[in-house]
Amino acid sequence: MRETFSSRKLFILSAIGSAVGLGNIWRFPYVAYENGGGAFLIPYLVALLTAGIPLLFLDYAIGHKFRGSAPLAFRRMSRPAEFLGWWQVLMCFVIAVYYAVIIGWAGMYAWYSISKAWGDDATGFFTGTFLEVGDPGVSMDFVPQVLWPLIAVWVITIVILVAGVRKGIGRANGIFMPLLLVMFLLLVISSLFLPGAATGLNAFFTPNWEALGDPAVWAAAYGHIFFSLSIAFGIMVTYSSYLRRKTDLTGSGMVVAFANSGFEMLAGIGVFAALGFMSVAAGTSVEESAAGGVGLAFMAFPTIISEAPFGAVLGVLFFGSLVFAGLTSLTSIVEVIISAVKDKMGWARRASALAVTLPLALVSVLLFGTTTGLHVLDIADAFVNQFGILFGAFVTVVVVAWLARKLPVLSNHLNLYGSIRMAGVWKLLVGIVAPIALGYISFEAFRTFITEPYGGYPDWMLNTFGWGMAAALVIIGILLTLIPWSKNSLLNDDPEYDAIKAHEDTLSPTKEK
Repeated sequence: MRETFSSRKLFILSAIGSAVGLGNIWRFPYVAYENGGGAFLIPYLVALLTAGIPLLFLDYAIGHKFRGSAPLAFRRMSRPAEFLGWWQVLMCFVIAVYYAVIIGWAGMYAWYSISKAWGDDATGFFTGTFLEVGDPGVSMDFVPQVLWPLIAVWVITIVILVAGVRKGIGRANGIFMPLLLVMFLLLVISSLFLPGAATGLNAFFTPNWEALGDPAVWAAAYGHIFFSLSIAFGIMVTYSSYLRRKTDLTGSGMVVAFANSGFEMLAGIGVFAALGFMSVAAGTSVEESAAGGVGLAFMAFPTIISEAPFGAVLGVLFFGSLVFAGLTSLTSIVEVIISAVKDKMGWARRASALAVTLPLALVSVLLFGTTTGLHVLDIADAFVNQFGILFGAFVTVVVVAWLARKLPVLSNHLNLYGSIRMAGVWKLLVGIVAPIALGYISFEAFRTFITEPYGGYPDWMLNTFGWGMAAALVIIGILLTLIPWSKNSLLNDDPEYDAIKAHEDTLSPTKEK
């Protein structure tokens, strides 16, 4: 019998925990600032309503209706579609391997914040003293201050996932998410009282209306929404499969989507208030201080901490928030893999969890506990996001909507207990708008990466950890479909699955709205 969340509340907390990750804190503020400031909120909301929420509902419908991990759910929907599920599982494998090390960095920096260990040169400390970054290449020189926190992250993750859906994931999110919310609210409030905070907020919210005429800005909004909501790479399919039969999928999805967006807005306010302080203190413009991703978290923010009143407190709150946001997301990413292995092989929960997490931890430690880490992380992250998540989402919506033609069935399923009814508009958004947006973004990314080799890295590194990795995900995903399923999985011996199917069979197709 399939595991379930003990309540809808814990599912919502877990889904929000997955969606609210490192990208909300360090990616959204910079993406918004670079793409029109306050004006970016318009394409952001359009993308959220026309693609983000509709595809979130699509994931929920597939996972809940077909009651399985991503590969099993897609196979039950349409046998040839099984490879889509394995493609998503493999994306999660790659992401989990490098995501864990960033959480480890954040944990160390929360400790470093107390003594401001980076001194006067936060950038030099991060790449030199802390990471000991060398020339691009592969090395087996371990870095103790990275290795031990990384091992600690994996130990925590393994304990949570071995405990299962209710006792592990559900309870962990029930603890971590309230802590994250409290810590982040304190961080935002503290940032707003820094001298110069208004300067940063003006830079963040001042609209550049001309940006709305740039297709790249709209592409950035749609691209960010997919990363932000954890859609199209198996997480929400897996989590929704753990829901009980009589669950309001659409109402839950709206709560998750808008909670995630609310957190992103808080992140933008807190980060740019702090950057405003930094720019005023340094006598520079906010533009010169602003950075995204790793640069914001581990270079710009330590500089702010060094100069701000009560900087140590600010640092512990900021990096502590990264740790909790990262852990809730990492557990959801790895759960996608565990669920797939458990379904495919028919193993018990504990055996499946250990069979997945121990090799994952080993690969993660060998690649990212060394001086190689930063370069491989940068390449793998860029390619798995562009040619895994986004291109994979494009292929998925095309297969589901146009080849398998399952949108009417899935729409009907969402309407069983959903408080928000799915009608023709939803099918139009999923079947037309989403493929056009995703196809355009994927084409532009492919053209850019071909004409301008990413990051100036050596060809062999890009071909191995970039293009090679992206192609291997598809090939291995297809090969995994050849492994026989356990007998129990294909028998559909899940009372919840049978109850859903029996209830839907009683509905007349004419009742679909």
